[in-house]
This record gives sequence, structure tokens and C-alpha cells, in this order.
Amino acid sequence: MSEILTEAQRCLKCKRPLCKEGCPVSTEIPTVMQMLLDGKMDEAGELLFNNNPLTAICSLICPHEKNCLGHCVLNHKNSPIKFYEVENYISNFYLEKARLKASEKNGHLVGIIGAGPAGLTLAIILAKKGYSVTIIDSKDKIGGVLRYGIPEFRLPKSILDKLLDRMNDLGISFRPNTLIGPTITIDDMFEDGYDAIFIGTGVWKPNRLRIPGETLGNVHFAIDFLKNPDSYNNLGDHVVIIGAGNVAMDAARTILRKTTAKVDIIFFRGREEVTALEEELMLAEVDGVKMNYYLNTIRIEENGIIVEPVKKIEHEDGTITYENDSANAFKFDCSSVIIAIGQGAQTNIVKNTKQIDTNKRGLIEASDKGATTRPGVYAAGDVVSGARTVVEAVAATKKVAEEIDEYIKKKYNEL
Repeated sequence: MSEILTEAQRCLKCKRPLCKEGCPVSTEIPTVMQMLLDGKMDEAGELLFNNNPLTAICSLICPHEKNCLGHCVLNHKNSPIKFYEVENYISNFYLEKARLKASEKNGHLVGIIGAGPAGLTLAIILAKKGYSVTIIDSKDKIGGVLRYGIPEFRLPKSILDKLLDRMNDLGISFRPNTLIGPTITIDDMFEDGYDAIFIGTGVWKPNRLRIPGETLGNVHFAIDFLKNPDSYNNLGDHVVIIGAGNVAMDAARTILRKTTAKVDIIFFRGREEVTALEEELMLAEVDGVKMNYYLNTIRIEENGIIVEPVKKIEHEDGTITYENDSANAFKFDCSSVIIAIGQGAQTNIVKNTKQIDTNKRGLIEASDKGATTRPGVYAAGDVVSGARTVVEAVAATKKVAEEIDEYIKKKYNEL
């Protein structure tokens, strides 16, 4: 607690808080800091939760160095305020203690498909506005990528359980183990009285390398592995991960914690082009992951992968090109291979629903306020933007909540 108070005391409470400007959801950081110092823990927790229902989660997994921490005015002294530590303390205290009161119902029903960051955010905001909300998800518990894609050591799942308690306070219904699309459709939902429907199903379809060997028994996709790492009990003593994003780092660090295998990451570019956060890359290296740069995988075999060196060429005009050196391809021995080169959206819903357009990447087309090409259907989060951060999903979904509220009120002449 002393460290939390120290950070709150160090905060300059700037009149123009650059930390707030750097936060995608514009968290009132100086105000929260002062509330803590004034002993107003409950009020601070309520302020954070009302602004961002996933504040306890974002405090742990946000890219702080790009947001609040990275914008702090004290960066010029190399001593930025660690607001996220204060946020985490207050938010966990609030989730544990708060008992939310359900709002008076306004007679309207909203269906939310997907219990990930976007769906949870929207459910809480609309429930507090008086809407009856039902969340439908194909999995057995809430959280989406938060529960099934982020390791326990980065995000304790007990936080999601506490969040569910608060959602129960608000009267939000959760229907698990139900896949919308093949059996129950969006049309069925509208027929059953939903006034608006939100799609927040994320991106769970792993991207393929499309090289020989991807169907072999020792090959797995990272996003699938992270859903239930304990079921992968035959990885062997040496795992190679292809890709260098945050999912790759999560998979690598999970393997090191659950097995005795050594882990190598193969990336076809250099360190400066790694897509994972710098902090995640550094932590992976500290944990024992070995990074291998400028190697392009061209084939997978039962006991290794075939890679070719990649040469980076810097031209006089400042441009950079890359050349694959196929003549010097070689075998990189390993027992298992995990592919982590991104994910796309599943097509269960759009294949079974008319009027919902998607782009070339298979992501749902939606306005900046979440309206899809079908009236009454909205979408936000990764299923629209591709894989992004949790706080970005929250920011986008807050706009959608206002749009859905306005749409339904106009529909029933309540404005």
C-alpha cells in the first residue's frame, strides 16, 4: 500500500493531464489520485468503473508505456507515474466490495453475442441504462480472449469471476455454450424480441502459414494452445514458435511455466519489427525464450522446420528490402511447432445472416459508432478492427453503447 500512496503523492495533478490524453478511454487520472489521497476509495473505484467497466483488467494488461505511462510529463525525468498500479489497487478493491444496484428496466432487450472485452463492456453500460441484456457465448464462462487467450500469470481469472458477480448485481443474463449462426441465428433473435443485437465475437480463427507440414501432429496454433495449455501434454523437449506478437510471447512463457521444454521463437524480420510490446518481449527473454531473427519458415517436418535466411538490404535512398536466401536453407530441429502469426474472424454469424457485410479480411464492416450494414445490428472490438488492445475495445464499445441507446429510443419515439 505504501508504494501506491507514494505514486499518488508523486503525481503532479497537472491542469492539462497528458496521461489522460494518452488514455484511449480518457481516465480522470489526477482526480482518481487525489481521491485516493483523500481517503475516498469507494468514490475513486466507482469513477474508474463507470468510465471503464474493465478498469481492473486494463490496469494489468494495457500497453501502459504507450498510454498513461508513456504520456506522463515526468518522462522527461525518466520517472513517470505508474498510475496503473494505483488503478489496479483501487479497481480490485471496488470489484470485491461493491454491490451494484440494478437500474429500473426500460422495457427494451439487447442481445450481445460474445462475452469478450467488447461484449462485457457493452452489457454493463446498457444494463446501467435500464436495458435488459442477454450475453450469448460459445464458451462456458465469460471473458473471451481475457479468459481463453491470456495466461493466468498475466491476468488472474479471479478478476473475471468478480466482474461476473457485479454483472449479476445488474441483472445481466449470460447464456453459455451457445454458438450463434448454424442453429440459432440473428433472425431468430429479432423474432424473439431483441431490439438491437451486438456482435463482439473477437478473432479466433488462426492464420495459416500455408506451407507444407501444417497438418502434422506436432503442429499447433497458438490461439488454440492458449485456450487450454494443460491439454497439450506431448510437446516434447524443444518447442519452436513461429511469429513474434503478444500471442507468441504468451504461448512461449506459458510453455516455460508448464513444461521443461526449451522454447525458440522464429521471426522473419529483425527485433525492431517485432509486433509484441517491448515489455512482453523483454519478459519472454528473461523467462528463457531464445529469439531467432531473419529466418523464414518454408516447411514443417515431424522433427523440425526448414528455414531460409532473410537478408535485410538498406538502400542509399533510405528504403529497405528483404531477400530470402533459399540456397542456404537449413533444418532447425525441434519436437513441436506452434504457429502464432495472427488471427481472423470466424464466419459462423455472417454466413447465416443476410445484410452484414465484411471486408477482404473477413472482419465486419461497421461505422465508427458500430453500426453494421444491417439495421439494428452493431459490432465493435477485434471482430471489426482486427486484434487490438482491450482498452481500445472498451473505447470503441462506449461509442456503440450511445449509438444503440439512441437507435432504440428513436425506434420507439422516446427521444
